[in-house]
Amino acid sequence: MSPMAAAKTKPTLESATAAITQFENDAVKADLAADSAFYEKNYADNYTSGSSWGKWDTKQSILADMKDSKNNKTNSEVISELNVRLYGETAIATYKSTYDMMYHGDHRARTILSTDSFVWDNNEWKLVASHSSELAK
Repeated sequence: MSPMAAAKTKPTLESATAAITQFENDAVKADLAADSAFYEKNYADNYTSGSSWGKWDTKQSILADMKDSKNNKTNSEVISELNVRLYGETAIATYKSTYDMMYHGDHRARTILSTDSFVWDNNEWKLVASHSSELAK
């Protein structure tokens, strides 16, 4: 397929599910490795997240936190129950995440439910918004 034809190709549910599943698994690896390059490349510049701790985060605040590895470090993280849905050039991923981490100097370990919103931009998926809530006990 020519580059022009590829540029006109809209994502399918199959291709979106494969790409976003890979994205979510790579995000776990990036968290564990404190790999800020992953976030720099894959998050929209105006990314916003409502955390399960009741705090707004942005791409810039996440990158700043990653530079402070003394107070921000992911020790373990596992995602499950990943489901991807496609709406034109927008995709929504929902999943469960269980983690143990240091966040702003506080130890935190629990399971959350998360929703990630992606847009198809220049032939790639960009994460534009997220929201997480603590799993009911």
